[in-house]
Amino acid sequence: MLKVSVMGAAGRMGQRILYFLSRDESIKIVGAREIKGHPALGKDAGIVAGIGKLGVKVTADMDESSSKADVIVDFTAPKPTLENARYAASNGKAMVIGTTGFTDDEQEKLEKLSRKFPCVIAPNMSVGVNVVFEITKLLAKALGDEYDVEIVEAHHKHKLDSPSGTAIMLGRAAAEGLGRDFDESARYERYGRIGERRQNEIGIQSIRGGDVAGEHTVMFLGDGERIELIHRAQNRDNFAKGVVRAVKWVYGKPPGPYTMKDVLGL
Repeated sequence: MLKVSVMGAAGRMGQRILYFLSRDESIKIVGAREIKGHPALGKDAGIVAGIGKLGVKVTADMDESSSKADVIVDFTAPKPTLENARYAASNGKAMVIGTTGFTDDEQEKLEKLSRKFPCVIAPNMSVGVNVVFEITKLLAKALGDEYDVEIVEAHHKHKLDSPSGTAIMLGRAAAEGLGRDFDESARYERYGRIGERRQNEIGIQSIRGGDVAGEHTVMFLGDGERIELIHRAQNRDNFAKGVVRAVKWVYGKPPGPYTMKDVLGL
């Protein structure tokens, strides 16, 4: 039986992860964690998630939540994720991380830590989105510089980071297909009299509002035609299902960082 603990267990994503983990007979939920002062502390994680009692109380203590776990699932925020990664590295745990919004420095620290334990790191664990990453790279390579690349993403009003990690990954996929340096090509905003669009730009624009779970559109704009790739998440369930696949895949793997591309065999 694979033992799993969930960080951010009372959050919107954490609750759906708990639901889908609990439905898999090969997985046992052994821990659930939230930040100090959270109203869910001390409550049964299953009750918090609306799925019935799990016999696991939500705690703020990392060791209490994860000492018995084989795999730690983390969809929280950059700072606590790094702290949890240090715990995993020191205690021989595997991790599945879907946290986004890391600074370059935080990302570098996470990558260094993840070399010490098996860890799937992915901004989006939907199977569909990860297929779109690959299609974006293939299209960019086939179409070349004659087509301008623009990415538009929309998320709910509570999302803390912008642009989304998924949009950045889509931009990186396009840049890889085009043989460009993404960091030099990315354009995150346009305002005022900015002049003509540079040919090597990869534009990424963000929309925030309502309860949008996640929507991403990649546009390849040529003279006389436009190709669009669109992925719309109607809810968080596809992300949570991807987490279950990642959890079952990562356990027992050699130490090092992995992606959903590895999990899905793409």
